[in-house]
Amino acid sequence: MAEFRGRDLHLVKKALAIAVLAIEHQPGDFQPFSDQTDMKALLEVLIQNDVELEHYARSARMAVTGEPY
Repeated sequence: MAEFRGRDLHLVKKALAIAVLAIEHQPGDFQPFSDQTDMKALLEVLIQNDVELEHYARSARMAVTGEPY
């Protein structure tokens, strides 16, 4: 597996958070649940604490919905 550091790691975390949220916004028949589950598991490995998780969750909401909350 590739190792990401610095900005590259930040971008991977952000992309995963956005992808998870985007999947949640898809109509039921089009949600790739196995991908979403795997992405969430990978985020749990990469994200260090709840504060960081909230940062990426908020960033994802802004990217997908345009709303910060």
